[in-house]
Amino acid sequence: MSNLKMKEAALIYLDRSGGLQKFIDDCKFYNDSKQSYAVYRFSILINPSDIVELDAELGNYILHQPLKAAHVFQSVCFVAVKTLSLIGQLQTETQINIVLKLTHLPPLRSYSLDLCEFPLDYASQRFYMMQGIVIAMTTVTKYTQGARFLCSDEACPLSKGFEYIRVHVPGATESATVRNDFLCNLCSSSLQEDRKFRVLGDKQIVEIITAKALHAFQGYSNSQPFRFQSLTIFLRDESVSKMNIGNEYKIIGIPTCVRTSQTAVCIEANSIISYNPEVPSGISDNFRYLLSLTSSSCWKFTAILANIFASQIVPPGTYNLLKLCLLMSLVQTSDRNKELKDCLDILIMTSDTLLVDRLLNFSIKLVPRGIRHPVSTEIFPTLSRNKYGTGAVSIQAGSALLAKGGICFIGDLASHKKDKLEQLQSVVESRSITVYIPGKKFGDDINQQMTFPVQCSFWSFVDMDSSSRRNMQKTNTLIGRMDCSLIPANLVEAFGLLINCNESSSSYPLISTVQHTLKKAINPEELLYVASKKFTTEDFEKLLAFAKNLNVEFSLEAERMIHGYYLASRRIRTDSISGSKLSASALKYLVSLAEAHARLNLRNKVLKEDVLIAALLFETSLTLKYGATVFCVAPNAVFPFELYNEEYLEQRDIYLNQCQQQLQQFIATYGPGTAIFTSDE
Repeated sequence: MSNLKMKEAALIYLDRSGGLQKFIDDCKFYNDSKQSYAVYRFSILINPSDIVELDAELGNYILHQPLKAAHVFQSVCFVAVKTLSLIGQLQTETQINIVLKLTHLPPLRSYSLDLCEFPLDYASQRFYMMQGIVIAMTTVTKYTQGARFLCSDEACPLSKGFEYIRVHVPGATESATVRNDFLCNLCSSSLQEDRKFRVLGDKQIVEIITAKALHAFQGYSNSQPFRFQSLTIFLRDESVSKMNIGNEYKIIGIPTCVRTSQTAVCIEANSIISYNPEVPSGISDNFRYLLSLTSSSCWKFTAILANIFASQIVPPGTYNLLKLCLLMSLVQTSDRNKELKDCLDILIMTSDTLLVDRLLNFSIKLVPRGIRHPVSTEIFPTLSRNKYGTGAVSIQAGSALLAKGGICFIGDLASHKKDKLEQLQSVVESRSITVYIPGKKFGDDINQQMTFPVQCSFWSFVDMDSSSRRNMQKTNTLIGRMDCSLIPANLVEAFGLLINCNESSSSYPLISTVQHTLKKAINPEELLYVASKKFTTEDFEKLLAFAKNLNVEFSLEAERMIHGYYLASRRIRTDSISGSKLSASALKYLVSLAEAHARLNLRNKVLKEDVLIAALLFETSLTLKYGATVFCVAPNAVFPFELYNEEYLEQRDIYLNQCQQQLQQFIATYGPGTAIFTSDE
C-alpha cells in the first residue's frame, strides 16, 4: 500500500510540474522514430521542496534512496505508456530507464559533501552536493547506456523478447552493464548480447578541487600541515561538456568508490549548477570615511590607497607606483563566471627581487583566484592518460586556467625556458591556448585540438642584477629606454605595463625599508604603522571585492580623450621602416587602465581624470620600451612627491592638473580631428 501511495504521489507530481507533458512529448519522439530501441531513457526534473510538500515519504525516498525512487517513477511511466498507447514497440517495464534530475538539495549540512573533511561518506549512495573548481577534464568518450540480452538456448522462452535489459546505474563500471558471463534465470544458460540494440551515451570525466585548496597555490605558510585531494566527477549524456576548466560549480551527485590502480572516491553527477558568489554589499567604515574626506579630488583616494597598501611588506610611501598598478590590476579581476576582457598584465624590472616577490605574493592573496605558479608545474594545459582506463585523454588545467578571472603570478621571467616564453607571448597576445591531442599517442585514429580562453592577468618580474643580465649590458641611445635584452622584445611588448622599480631613486628610500625589514624580523606579527591598524588586510579584500564588481561606463569627455591620446601616440611612434609601435591592443590596455582607476575610486563612470592616470602609466611604460617622445613624462609622473600629509596631496593634484593640460595640448597638436567619432570608432 505504501508503494502504491508513492506511485500515486509521483503521478500527481508529474502532472502538476509539467513533467507528464514532457514525458508524453519524449514518448512521441521514440514512437515516431524508425529506429528500434531496447531501452527508452527519460529524464525527469525533480524539485525536492515541492515533492516533499506533496508527499513526505516519496520526497524522503528520492533524497535518500534515489535508485529505488527511480523504480517508482519507472512503474508510473510504464503504466502511462500502456494506458495512453504512447510507444507501440515497448514491451516490458525494464525497458524504461528513468533518470531523476534534482534542481537542488536541502541547505543542510548532512547533504553537503565537503572535500576537506575526513572521512568522506560515500557508502550510502544517496544525493550529496559538493562545490569545487575544475582542474582537469577528459575528452568525450562513449559508454553503454543500455543493452539487451537473450538466452543462448533457443528452446528457452527467454531467447526472445525484452526480459533481460541492463542499464547503467550510478557507480557501475562498463563491465557491470555489458559482459559475457551473465546466466539465464530460467535455464541457467549463458546470455548473449543482441548488439544491434546496444544504446550508447556520452561520458566525460572531470576533476575538481575545493576553493580552499587554492591556498596551496597562493604561497601560504601555515605551521599546521594540510593536504588537499581532487575529486573525480563522472558526467554523462546531457551533462557532458557543461563544465569548463577553471570554473567553479555546485554539483549534485551520488558518491561511489571506483577501484583502479588507486582506490578513489568518485561522483556520478546528477545536476550541475554554475557557482556565482554574492557581490559584497559595501566597504569598511574606515574606507568609507576616507572616501568622503577625499571626495573633492579624483586622485587623492587612490593615492592614499597606494601609499598605505601592503604596509605589512613595505613601509608606507615606498613602491607607490607599483602598488597602485597592482591595485588597478586586482580590480580588473572577476569572481563571476563571465568572460574577462580587460586584463592588466604587469612586468616589473627590478634589482630587489626579494621584496618585489613578497609584495606580489601578498597581493595575489587578496582575490580568490590569485595563483602563484609553482616552478615544478606547467603554466598552460598539459595532456596525460586517464587513470580510469576509459581511453580518454585527460587535460590538466595548468596555473593560467586555474587562475581564471584572477591573477597568475609566474615569478621571474628569466627562470623560464625559451619555448615557454614564446608560448607565454602567444597566449598574452591572443588570450587563448590551443591544446593538440595526437591520436596515435593516445590510441585514437584522428588528431584533435581544443582551444581554451585564458582569462587572467599575468604578473612577472625580471631581475636586473642577475649575472646573465650584467654580462649582456647594452648602452641605450634613446632617452628613458631600458635595456630589456634579457627577455624577448616581443614578450616585453605583449605585457600591457612595464614598470621600473629602481630602489636607488628618491622614490624608494632604502633606510625606511631596512628599518621595516629589521622590525619585521624581530616581531613578524607586529603592526608597525597606524595605517596597518586602521586599514587591515581584510578591509582591502572587501574594498577590492566591491570595486571589481562595479559596472563602469565612459563619459563622452573621457572617451574622446582616450581615443585622442591613442591616435596621437600612434602617429608620433610610427616610422617608415617598422610602422607603428602601438598595436590595436594598446587601446584595450588604455581603456582597462582608465576603468581600473575609476573602479578603485569606487565610481561607476570613467572621467577624464582617470584617463590621465591611464595615459601617464601607459606613456611611462612606452618610454621604458621605446624611449621618450614629444609627450615626455617623468619616471615618477604619477607620484611626483612623497605623500606625507594633505599638503603634499594638494601639490600632487596641482601637478596632475598641469599634466592634464599638457595631455590635452598633445592631443590637439598630434591628434587633430579626434573630437568627433563615428559609432564604429
